[in-house]
Amino acid sequence: MESQFQFSWQAALNSIPILIEGIPYTLMISFGGLLIGFILGIFFGLLSINKYWFLKWPATAYIEIFRGTPILVQVLFIFYGLPDLIGTPINPLTAGIAAIALNSGAYISEVVRGGVQSIDKGQTEAGLSLGLSRTQTFWSVVWPQAFRRMVPPLGNQAIVSIKDTSLFSVIGVGELVRQGQIYIATTFQAFEVYFMVALLYLAITLSLSLILRFIERRGLVSV
Repeated sequence: MESQFQFSWQAALNSIPILIEGIPYTLMISFGGLLIGFILGIFFGLLSINKYWFLKWPATAYIEIFRGTPILVQVLFIFYGLPDLIGTPINPLTAGIAAIALNSGAYISEVVRGGVQSIDKGQTEAGLSLGLSRTQTFWSVVWPQAFRRMVPPLGNQAIVSIKDTSLFSVIGVGELVRQGQIYIATTFQAFEVYFMVALLYLAITLSLSLILRFIERRGLVSV
């Protein structure tokens, strides 16, 4: 049977004002979660390379649990499961930010661990030989060099987290996909709307990629 479908650019363009309303939520969840995730990543990443097992094991457990389970399951657990435990409902936006934070934090922990361990031990010895304490040596000598090496994988994680927000339509967060679903429910023009959703996600992630490449080329992250 020959398909009668014809793509309508007018329908796609008409959906843009509605879809754009979801962009602030997409960015708020992404970057709010990533900011918290970065803090968690530093904390658990450094704990994971600690020589004391009672500090290392909890960090390893956190990393493996949140890297080993789907983020969709995590956000469903936070939104639907946790309220049964704490006795109070959780706002969808809060649940989305928490899911991005916990999930990205686990991946960033591995980025931090790899970045720190990639720095030659001679750098630490040089810092100590100058009279710096181990803490001063780490934050003044090791960490700046490690952080510069972390920038590309941190950028990749940011892009992944932005795309992960598309899953949060299942809990009613008004991000891009959810706005698209609402518009489709009234117009029944799914192909055109999801086409525009994909283009908007692509525009966001490409913009971030270009910014990160500019930072790397210009060496704006100093050692």
